Amino acid sequence: GSRHETSFFLQRRISLRSITQLQCVATTSSAAEPTIETIVPPPRIKRILSGVQPTGSLHLGNYLGAIRQWVSNQELYENYFCVVDLHAITVPHDPKKLSKETLESAAMYLAAGIDPKKSKIFVQSHVTAHAELAWLLNCITPMNWLERMIQYKDKALKQGENVGVGLFDYPVLMSADILLYQADLVPVGEDQRQHLELTRDICRRFNDQFCKRGKRVFREPAALIVKEGARVMSLLDGTNKMSKSAENDNSRINLLDSVDLIAKKIKRCKTDEFSGLEWDNPQRPEATNLLNIYQAVTGLSKEAISAEVAGMSWSGFKPLLAEAVVAHLQPIQQRYREVAADQTYLAGVLREGQLAAQQVADQTLKNAKDAMGLLPP
Repeated sequence: GSRHETSFFLQRRISLRSITQLQCVATTSSAAEPTIETIVPPPRIKRILSGVQPTGSLHLGNYLGAIRQWVSNQELYENYFCVVDLHAITVPHDPKKLSKETLESAAMYLAAGIDPKKSKIFVQSHVTAHAELAWLLNCITPMNWLERMIQYKDKALKQGENVGVGLFDYPVLMSADILLYQADLVPVGEDQRQHLELTRDICRRFNDQFCKRGKRVFREPAALIVKEGARVMSLLDGTNKMSKSAENDNSRINLLDSVDLIAKKIKRCKTDEFSGLEWDNPQRPEATNLLNIYQAVTGLSKEAISAEVAGMSWSGFKPLLAEAVVAHLQPIQQRYREVAADQTYLAGVLREGQLAAQQVADQTLKNAKDAMGLLPP
């Protein structure tokens, strides 16, 4: 009979949730020479780290610009989302409100569609490695790198002489947040690009100084740029971002605003003297902003919206916009009330997220300490 040679190939099965052990499968071949057939595994699932400060109410800009995209990316990436309470205290805050607002922010993540089965949700200060790594990174970060940060200059002007070291230093804490989790991607808007570049610089500096023979401690992250139109501007000034820190509450639509309040804010929002509505006219930032919001909450194309609002006045468009925003937010508000009413569930989600985050963060912190030569306990 014919002589059979046995060949083997390794088959690696990788799912989104687990990596099974390598399986060795025997096949036979009548060829004279044995052959090795390999199946290349799919690429490693990339990891995302992002967070929102808990102070003040989460608003439409936070949701459309960040949280909604986190929700849509849950199937594509391994996600770590944190409520960044340590960042919140870099500016004057109300200690009596901070804990409550931290829980409210976490509840809003869940209400907006973040699934704790797919994503880790936790509170930044519950994972002590954030503050500890920030100090280690402080010690290798040149002062002049931080002096270039535009956001610090802007916020320091508002605070005057009372500006704290934490505000100057918070980009280093942000770097620690990202590098702790070996994040591949960080969702950022244009206003945070400079901070991500700083993180990349710190990452390279640390790895170059302390890591020998290519054994790096930190993965260098890249930006996951938010989609066009997702940047929501103030209702009172189409050239400034919608912000939680703006003094006038009419400048933003908070996610928990009532139907009447949303209608009232949109009715009073700034418009212009031009007739008709149009996108992308540099002289009409408010028109672009309101149309972007309408597109984001309806899911319609620019072409469909342009046809719908053709010849429409501001007085005709504003009620249409208010109705669309209300319709989009009502299911989120309903889910938020359900989550907020079940504090045991919410605490459990945050605890699970904390434990999962700690596992990754503590290992990274240990590696950083070892690389810097700190004596282990």
